[in-house]
Formats: sequence, C-alpha cells, structure tokens
Amino acid sequence: MKTWFITGASRGFGLRIARLALERGDNVVATARRAEAVADALGANANLLALPLDVTDETQARAAAAAAVARFGQIDVLLNNAGFGLLGAVEEASANEVDRVYRTNVFGLLNVTRAILPHMRSRRSGRILNISSIGGYRGAAGFGVYSSTKFAVEGLSEALHAELAPLGIYVTAVEPGYFRTDFLDASSLSVSPNGIADYNGTAGAVRTRAVDLNHGQPGDPDRLARVLVDFAEASNPPVRLPLGSDTVAVIEAKHASDAAILREWRAVSISTDFPHDTATAV
Repeated sequence: MKTWFITGASRGFGLRIARLALERGDNVVATARRAEAVADALGANANLLALPLDVTDETQARAAAAAAVARFGQIDVLLNNAGFGLLGAVEEASANEVDRVYRTNVFGLLNVTRAILPHMRSRRSGRILNISSIGGYRGAAGFGVYSSTKFAVEGLSEALHAELAPLGIYVTAVEPGYFRTDFLDASSLSVSPNGIADYNGTAGAVRTRAVDLNHGQPGDPDRLARVLVDFAEASNPPVRLPLGSDTVAVIEAKHASDAAILREWRAVSISTDFPHDTATAV
C-alpha cells in the first residue's frame, strides 16, 4: 500500500489518479483549494484524506504535509499536478497574469516539494511526479509564458533527479500532450484579454485553434492515469516521461531541428573556447 499526496485533485488528471489509486487500495491525500470539492468528487473512503491547499501558500503546504504524515505515517508518491495555462502572446500577457501563473505552476510546486522532501529523505524513499507538458519541451506561439513555467518545471525536475536519486528518491517530469480534460476550458486556461493585432497570425491563430481543439484532444486521460499509477512502481524511473503521440512527435522534431542547428553552427559554437595552444605549463 502506497500513500499518495496529490495537488489539484478536484478535477482533471489529479482526480482521475486519486480515484484510481483509491480503487487499488492505496492511501490518498487529495488536496485542492477547497477540500469539499475533493470530498464531493471522490466520496467517503477510509483511505482518503481531503485537505485544503493553496499551493502558493508555503505555510499551508507544510501543514498539509504534516497532516498527511500524521494520518498515514508516510508519503510515498508526491504528484505535483496543480497548475493552469495562460494563452496569449508574450507581449500581450500582463505582469499580473505572468506573476499568477508562475506563483502556481513554479513557486507552488516548489512550496509543496520542499514541504514533503524532509519526510521522504528521513525514510530514504519516495517518488515525485511533476506534471510538465508538451510545452515544457517546446515553446510555441500563444503559450510562451505558460511554456516558460513548464520549462522551469523541467529544469527543477532534472536537478532534483540528480540530487535525490542517491537518497532513494526518484523524480520524473511527466510530459502530457493534448489530453481530453478541461485544460482548455476557462477553469484551467486563462486567456489574456489584451489582444494585439500584429499577433493575429501567430498567437491569435492559436486562440482560435484552442477553441476548436477543446474536447477533441487525442489523449485519453483515463489511460494516462493508469500509466502513472503503474509508473509509481517502476524500478529506475526516467527523469522524463513523454505521454501522447503528439508529445513524441514534438520531441522527435525538436531533436532533428536542434541537430540541424549544431551541424550548421558548430564551428561558430566551439569558436568561443580559449585556443588550446594558449595553455602553458607552469
């Protein structure tokens, strides 16, 4: 039996994974801004602890971690799932919009991770699954600010993976593509109201495509939930886990593009080193 600590558990991936973990007999600490929303969604269960948690509140994150350990004795899997999107050109995004998405997607993830790591370190055991995105591997017009938060999640996950693996704690950045959840609904995606006509052909076009794609995404969120619950048992888990054929295609295309850049610009790239013949023996 594992104990899961899940942020953003009232809907989307978080809710599906919480429900599946409970069905498999695991303990679940399911958190959301409103604990009642979690309790209503999951129902009564002796293995469930529903807690209120605004991930931007570090004090509340530490209190939730302590309550989880007090109830179940340990935390085996942390699923950092809370987050939301911001759609609009980088210039169109206001300072308040940028601050808000960073406070949740990046600083919130850090708050919860720092709150739980002492418990995992004391046991020399644990899994941390950080929900990143297809946008955490490749930035795209219209999702620049959102992608930058997920690029931060990727960097943090890689560093945490290196720091924690020797302690028996494994960290993975999970990179979903477009899945048929409510991510493109207003409840999960904030759209910058400050439209600039010069971006109509780029970020503006993405606004339209997002509406057309909503609830027609290729990814099955129930299959993703099953994969991640099973993945919590995987030995030697990878630092990143791409999920969805669209994510795989994006990664392959970016690798090819970056390889082409290296081929064309290699001489320039390596020309900035000190010449080898300037080294002198002392």
